[in-house]
Amino acid sequence: MTPLIDNSKGSERGKLGVDDAKGLHERPERHENGGNEPPLTESFAVPPSKKKRAKRRQKGKLRVLHEGTSESGAEKNNRTKKRSRKTPILTKPHDNDTVLKSAHSGASKEETRRHHNSARPPAQRVPLYAALDLGTNNCRLLIAAPTKPGHFHVVDAFSRIVRLGEGLSRTGRLNENAMERAIEALKVCRSKLDQRTIKRCRLIATEACRAAENGQWFIERAAREAGINLEIIDRETEARLAVAGCGTLVEADTDAIVVFDIGGGSSEIVLIDRSKKRSPRLAEHIIAWTSLPVGVITLAERFGGENVTKNDFENMKNYVRHLLMGFKGRDKLGALAKSPHFHLLGTSGTVTTLAGIHLELAKYDRRLIDGIWLNNDDVERMTKRLLSWNLAERIANPCIGHDRADLVLAGCAILDVIREEWPSERLRVADRGLREGILTELMSRDGAWRKRRHINDRFHLRKNRESERL
Repeated sequence: MTPLIDNSKGSERGKLGVDDAKGLHERPERHENGGNEPPLTESFAVPPSKKKRAKRRQKGKLRVLHEGTSESGAEKNNRTKKRSRKTPILTKPHDNDTVLKSAHSGASKEETRRHHNSARPPAQRVPLYAALDLGTNNCRLLIAAPTKPGHFHVVDAFSRIVRLGEGLSRTGRLNENAMERAIEALKVCRSKLDQRTIKRCRLIATEACRAAENGQWFIERAAREAGINLEIIDRETEARLAVAGCGTLVEADTDAIVVFDIGGGSSEIVLIDRSKKRSPRLAEHIIAWTSLPVGVITLAERFGGENVTKNDFENMKNYVRHLLMGFKGRDKLGALAKSPHFHLLGTSGTVTTLAGIHLELAKYDRRLIDGIWLNNDDVERMTKRLLSWNLAERIANPCIGHDRADLVLAGCAILDVIREEWPSERLRVADRGLREGILTELMSRDGAWRKRRHINDRFHLRKNRESERL
């Protein structure tokens, strides 16, 4: 903590003014949270009531010195008075500091400023964590710092539609154009990671790299050309991370949930039973899960996504129903799936797009979407509206755009089958997923929230609308 000068004329902090006769002492600093912190332990705070006593002691030392000199009485008295007035009360020096003997010891103001700056303790560094998710359709990055328990502060983010799985369902391989798009996006991510000091990170790839014959070759190419070492995760890990990213969107009185993530190449479905215990970690309540080998890209490529008739839409649903019948644990929730304390929770571009259309947003706004509730009538109305639109009308909608116009109805078909299997009056929309799940697990395992409770106050992190609670 930099000493402050008790100077009514307002001399600069850390510098000695000409009229600083009152001396130096330690003061509590006012922090951004409005509170006062006590002086540091390595500094002395001298109460005003003891200043006179300190000056008397100083005069006594000078008197002893006066008796041992050969100067004339007038000169001794003048020097004694001058020193008694000008000798400041000092803060305790650090081990490698030099003690200031006088406000007018001959040192320049620049030297004095450097001395005070060197006495300041080094600034604490905010620990940063990063999560990258390269999916069949999107490449997404989040960099964040843990704040108070269960929260993190988003420092940087990136998202780009790359369609890595384009053509995969037909050829079984990643094509060159798709890989080029993904590599370019990964280079941007590498640049963002290099600009920060990252404590821990996890960089994952999902269904496209899992299913492709040349998936492993692409992973090696990404490391070589973009400097990103991707980890291909299995479907169980993907399902768990999707659940972990949505934990705090589940209300306290909820007994059961079906969490689903409609991706580009696969769709994860997880059954959650909270009727017997209420652990804050939602992943601990998983009783069954599946990963269907179908997503918006693979389904649109199989049945067509640009011009979708009602018959095409039903064919999509029949295909997804057939895949879902292979999920042996789909009945495990039993009567809980019919209780009023059951609901669906969707984390994907499909449900967030439907929510944006429902709200008639002029521009997609994550803050208005994440956590919103949709009922059955809302979902059915939005699906019918999308089926009535042609490709140009879907492109013109600001919540769909060109990148999702040929995929959104395939996502609606998957969503309809999920809603038929687990009927619920309520669907909660989550604009979050694997990245948030990764960050939650990294920070939790690292003990970041135990060690740094209220880190946002300690590091004066600016509150913003990107902050998350997970």
